Amino acid sequence: MTEAGNWELGEFKSKTTVYVVLCWILSAFGGLMFGYDIGISGGVTAMDDFLVKFFPTVYGKKLHARENNYCKYDNQFLQLFTSSLYLAALFSSFVASKICSNFGRKRTILIASIFFLVGAALSAAAQQLWMLILARILLGVGVGFGNEGVPLFLSEIAPVRHRGAVNILFQLFITIGILIANLVNYGTSKMHPWGYRVSLGLAGVPAIFLFIGSLIITDTPSSLIERNHHEQGKKALQKIRGVEDVDAELKQIEMASEIARQVKHPFKKLMKKSSMPPLIIGIMMQVFQQLTGINAIMFYAPVLFQTVGFKNDSSLLSAVITGTVNVFSTLVSIYCVDKFGRRKLLLQACVQMFICQTIIAALLLANLKTTTNSLGKFEAAFVVVLVCLFVMSFAWSWGPLGWLIPSETFPLETRTAGFAFAVSSNMFFTFLIAQAFLSMLCHMRAFIFFFFAAWIFIMGLFVWFLLPETKNVPIDVMAERVWKQHPVWKRFMVGSRPGNLEMA
Repeated sequence: MTEAGNWELGEFKSKTTVYVVLCWILSAFGGLMFGYDIGISGGVTAMDDFLVKFFPTVYGKKLHARENNYCKYDNQFLQLFTSSLYLAALFSSFVASKICSNFGRKRTILIASIFFLVGAALSAAAQQLWMLILARILLGVGVGFGNEGVPLFLSEIAPVRHRGAVNILFQLFITIGILIANLVNYGTSKMHPWGYRVSLGLAGVPAIFLFIGSLIITDTPSSLIERNHHEQGKKALQKIRGVEDVDAELKQIEMASEIARQVKHPFKKLMKKSSMPPLIIGIMMQVFQQLTGINAIMFYAPVLFQTVGFKNDSSLLSAVITGTVNVFSTLVSIYCVDKFGRRKLLLQACVQMFICQTIIAALLLANLKTTTNSLGKFEAAFVVVLVCLFVMSFAWSWGPLGWLIPSETFPLETRTAGFAFAVSSNMFFTFLIAQAFLSMLCHMRAFIFFFFAAWIFIMGLFVWFLLPETKNVPIDVMAERVWKQHPVWKRFMVGSRPGNLEMA
């Protein structure tokens, strides 16, 4: 595959080589780490052996004869098991931003793999609750570094015409990680009394692949040139493009790097008016990704299915079904994102997700009482179908594009700082939902799904009026080609010099 060298269109000469594909795949294992943890958390918290060891109170409530269907897993310490990881990821993403800028994407990814490996080992061996929470914090640091470094790496290393598809590999690997975790949980739930330790310990496997990958991949040309490694940057660009003539693209990167080097305080620069459009979009894409309610469903899919009447094995099997839907629907996004654009995928998904959440809420409200056993078989099966349709629409839209759009819209001088705000916003809202979801489910009951449906409606309006299309726009000319052309955001760009050359 060859792309014509046209600076205006951002189409530079390149060939897809075995090495660059290897770089994409190996770095995307950062997504597999994250996805495995999302999938494993909900499954483990539904295992009786795990509850007996660390949360005996919850286990007692679960066995109670007339338990409240919405409240049987409501326990702040149980929720802290899941959510402590995301709080650690929130704070570590800002540290990762500095490491990413000063030492490169490659080293940031290496550090992520090391923290995650140590965390996985400790969580598998934990004997006390504090050891379990400490392990979750170490895993969280790994997630914070990985989620900062990997999407930026993929966006910077990808050819412009395929940037969307390449970046979505991160989300694809997240979905594969969730699916693998669901399969692992399904198997280990039968290994008494230590099956949960196998589930937790296997988190180290994707971290090993990421560690090996971080030693093989090159750093991105943008990162190398920004740090004054010009010759290495040119060689890296030639290596990932598979051609010798990279002068046109190199010139664009050097111009962006020159501007970036003159900005001494990127976080201060982010507070300037001209930096607001990508910052607001980057943060809101990540916040809205969580307010779809997806993690509420994916974290606690086994719990959710138990709530609507499936037993332990059936609930894990149902989670495997949703995981499979997640993976294959993300493949749809890889095909469509650079063909139809970002906006169309997001708007279509808002309609589908809104309908699914509303019907789920209505079904639960009408049929699931607080202390009666469960939904009928037909209604429970219908809930599973609706959950799959919901996951399907999320997986080709807000899932991958929540990471893609923030990673491609910041100029180089504020890219790592801006993306750190996006990542930390994701982690903060993931933390809030992970910590609050079971309590919200207990107190709001079926109305929690109306709550998420209302946010999905707001998200649709946000995309319609405020989100510009970034398909086929070179990453280093986003200000000129996107923000200065948008009817709302161009007002923020008044007075900004070409190339975003405002100093801070």
